[in-house]
Amino acid sequence: MNDVAEPYGKPIVLTEGPFAGWTTWGAGADPFETHIGPLCFKIEDDRSIRTGFEPKPHHLNGGGALHGGALMGFADFSLFAIAHHELRGVHAVTVTCNSEFISAGDLNGLVEARGEVLRDTRSLVFVRGLITQASRPLLAFSGTLKKISPRPRA
Repeated sequence: MNDVAEPYGKPIVLTEGPFAGWTTWGAGADPFETHIGPLCFKIEDDRSIRTGFEPKPHHLNGGGALHGGALMGFADFSLFAIAHHELRGVHAVTVTCNSEFISAGDLNGLVEARGEVLRDTRSLVFVRGLITQASRPLLAFSGTLKKISPRPRA
């Protein structure tokens, strides 16, 4: 069982590396994201959020390209980061996560995503985005998040 009071852990601002100044959710709060990450996000203005990760050899498939599962895991993370404002005070789960592979990624450059909230209702948030590497589109994604309960206070 996890001792972290908030479902995503406390935000941690990174101080080193290519994502210095970016934020990640608590180390270990989501063991899978910790394992494939760090997966980071940056609030660029009041509503615009950018997410990113640095590809490593363990993100590759047998053909030497970024594994589709790594990109889809990053897309799922990005859904929540993009909907960060709409999810304040609530816990949520992914109901749908759709993806369309556009191009192969590699180890040469950071992988980033940007997106938008299409609609926020009482119980659902609809999000879409695009994952890129060096401005080259890799994966288009969209998804629906279900708000399921208030987030416990720390």
